Amino acid sequence: MAGPSAPAGSPPTLAQSASLPTPYVPGMVRGAEGSTPRLRASRRAELGIWWREIDRVLLGCILLLMAIGTLAVLAASPASARRLSTAAKKLDDMRFFYPHLLWQGLGLVVMLGAARLTRDQARRAGIVLGAAMLVALMLVPVIGTNVNGAKRWLGVGAASLQPSEFMKPAFAILLAWILSWSQRDPRLPVRSICCGITVLIVALLMAQPDFGSSVLFASVAAVLLLLAGLPGRWVVAGAVSVPVSVLAAYELYPNARHRIDAFLGGGTAFDQVDLAKHTLLGGGWTGTGLWLGTHKLALPEAHTDYIFSVIGEEFGLLFCGVIVALYAIIVARVVWRLIGEDDLFTVLAATGLVAQLGGQAFINILVNLQLFPSKGMTLPLISYGGSSTLALCLGVGFLLAITRRNPYLGRDPYSRPAPRLSISSLPAPLHQVLQRVLAR
Repeated sequence: MAGPSAPAGSPPTLAQSASLPTPYVPGMVRGAEGSTPRLRASRRAELGIWWREIDRVLLGCILLLMAIGTLAVLAASPASARRLSTAAKKLDDMRFFYPHLLWQGLGLVVMLGAARLTRDQARRAGIVLGAAMLVALMLVPVIGTNVNGAKRWLGVGAASLQPSEFMKPAFAILLAWILSWSQRDPRLPVRSICCGITVLIVALLMAQPDFGSSVLFASVAAVLLLLAGLPGRWVVAGAVSVPVSVLAAYELYPNARHRIDAFLGGGTAFDQVDLAKHTLLGGGWTGTGLWLGTHKLALPEAHTDYIFSVIGEEFGLLFCGVIVALYAIIVARVVWRLIGEDDLFTVLAATGLVAQLGGQAFINILVNLQLFPSKGMTLPLISYGGSSTLALCLGVGFLLAITRRNPYLGRDPYSRPAPRLSISSLPAPLHQVLQRVLAR
């Protein structure tokens, strides 16, 4: 005899639940008879989510710069190889091109791997990397390798590592993380901690010496501190410290003194910056063509510090303008991506990373134009390099990871709304002018 039926609307009994079919859940894999079903994320689905979240315009500009770098090193490699050849040993014209392809391939893997990280994972990776590279910078004066009068590397040959290059992306993330503590407790001395870390890193760099990287680190720290909010006395102290630091470098470091003197005195026909300027202008607007440049043969470091001049000679000033536009688009794109962002760490970290990239490119281009003292700084994502290429790709990967955003999620409805620009919020004189224009 059948038992009493359950009343309508009541939950099914245990026996009835066992006989019901298993509901379909997306991504669920049905196991064997009697086994527990388990969820398994599809790799293709994960890649699809990542592709929707990253800034594809930013990624495209970065890949385009790397492609231009491949072409530029192809043009500059013969000049550097012939300049470094001796009577006893003649270097192949492609001496720097084939290793550059290898480093770019490795850099691309590093960049895409870092871009797959979440924001929290990128933050943790940057903090750990920063701590490791700070220890490495302390070891450089003790066990570092001396190359061309500067002790900046750990190891020898292909196994060498330049800690300052890997410190650059970690530095921006580390300072952004410390400054974001103020959201939890405004009484924490986050500015003093950041200034102390910056002074320590700059002191270790000047011991190598590396004046160019010191300027870049100090500039990035200034940008982040200003963005996080600085009292007036801090701004005045920073403005006073700039000429004092330059004067101290001029008096204490002969290399910095020689470069500043050459820049202020106009130099001679045999100075690097003067040779770079003649090489840059040697091809006119459209360039001489690949491997047809002649000024580059006398140019030192044609494949690294002065590769922008080689591009100008062989591909023309118009092509140089395209490169400048790509860097500008990257900076503007990141700033646009951060509009409406609520997380302080995300804003500071992304700003610091793009400030490093854009600042390094800006300095390198100004040096090639003879508008800035020579710094020994490469052109990001374009110049030949081992440690520098991997470090730049890692920093770009962190930037892509930190600026990831779900396009289907809006702002938090409980967060403070972003201020909107209105005519009434403008200063009184500009307000009156706009009212008159609109009234017409």
